[in-house]
Amino acid sequence: MKYFFETYGCQMNKAESSSFEQLFLEHGWTAAEGPETADFIVINTCSVRATAESRIDGRLGFYTMLGRQRKKAGSSFTLAVVGCMAERLKDELKKQYPVVDYVIGTFQRYKFDDLITAAENGVKAGPIEEEPVYTFSEFSYEPGAFQAYVPIMHGCNNFCTYCIVPYVRGREVSRSPEAILHELDLLSAKNVREITLLGQNVNSYRWNAAASASGSAAHPTEDDIDFPVLMQMIADHLRETKSNIGWVRFMSSHPKDLSERLIDVIAKEDVFCRHIHLPVQHGSTRILAAMNRRYTREDYLAKVRMIREKLPGVSLTTDIMLGFPGETDADFEEAVTLLQEVRYEAAFMYYYNPREGTKACTMPDQISMEIKKARLARVIETQLEINRTEMAKRAGTTVKVLCECVSKDNPDELLGRTEQDEHVVFMADASLIGTFQTVQLLELTGNTFRGTLLK
Repeated sequence: MKYFFETYGCQMNKAESSSFEQLFLEHGWTAAEGPETADFIVINTCSVRATAESRIDGRLGFYTMLGRQRKKAGSSFTLAVVGCMAERLKDELKKQYPVVDYVIGTFQRYKFDDLITAAENGVKAGPIEEEPVYTFSEFSYEPGAFQAYVPIMHGCNNFCTYCIVPYVRGREVSRSPEAILHELDLLSAKNVREITLLGQNVNSYRWNAAASASGSAAHPTEDDIDFPVLMQMIADHLRETKSNIGWVRFMSSHPKDLSERLIDVIAKEDVFCRHIHLPVQHGSTRILAAMNRRYTREDYLAKVRMIREKLPGVSLTTDIMLGFPGETDADFEEAVTLLQEVRYEAAFMYYYNPREGTKACTMPDQISMEIKKARLARVIETQLEINRTEMAKRAGTTVKVLCECVSKDNPDELLGRTEQDEHVVFMADASLIGTFQTVQLLELTGNTFRGTLLK
């Protein structure tokens, strides 16, 4: 039997799709080339922006037609919608799209194995009860990959006024250090070379063994394992086990929780990439307060200075939102000047997208789409110029590169990535894919360096 995945949204969704795929493989299934030949189709959904949900609605329209054709022909066809949109809409999805067999929210994914077994037997699984339990992916591995995502915590307690994540992902839950280290061992055995630790806010990771054993909440204590301690445990474990994993990244990172202790651990251990994604969201303290980000412009800039002082050569990237309700011309200018002061190597830039159920959706002084688009265009222009200027400074340097794939433009070249998260192409044999190599950066073309492999 064959399966097919469509995954939308964040890296956490990609990790969870990989863990679902492992279940299919354990049952002896194989991947279909497309949905037309799949017996079981999984759509892993995103609700962060309305555009993501609209795109999924379009795909469900396609699957409605496909399902009718397949079932009319007597072919097996099971369709499951999972993830954040499934959690948010639940019964509404099933009513609107009867072709959907299962709607699996973020707290029901532990039932997925039962659905596969039912499909194998040509029946439908019984009712899936909602339980307030989140189970972590045990093994988020894509067959043959040398890069992998490792979830370490889930959920969010921050309730930024524009964000729907706490409502669809629930409260913060941390994974045990033992489970995390065990997964690193499994990935190392598969020759994975780079892992990215995932969480809605990895900096809020906190493991209390006693509280976990009792199933109760606990106030933080000095004996808890927080993110800096976990990072040190990971570095020590990879060194002691002589792991194949050579690079460790992490995301997402909330500025209010990023500590100097964490940066000290990164500075001490070479296994941690010198790249930090630190979403600022805005440059105006007034707008940051309206967003409930719980830091000021000055707080954020102080952390940037600390990071750059302790991690020379670090690359910083960010997320920034324009057109938040009540944003004045003066607020917008503060967003622009923050980009100019920090000088990020890259940024994900977008305008505010109202999400039903969030506080910002009902705030007064909503910004017109015309103004949003104009402000976003100026910010993109500003940041692209910063990108080119800052990246060009790296030309001539020698860097460590993880070879990722053959270049699409030239089969004799490889595309690699530096620990600063920059792409570089260079002449090399495909046998080097999945290995670390030393490359000299020669020149910048667009957002990609051209380099030469050093023997």
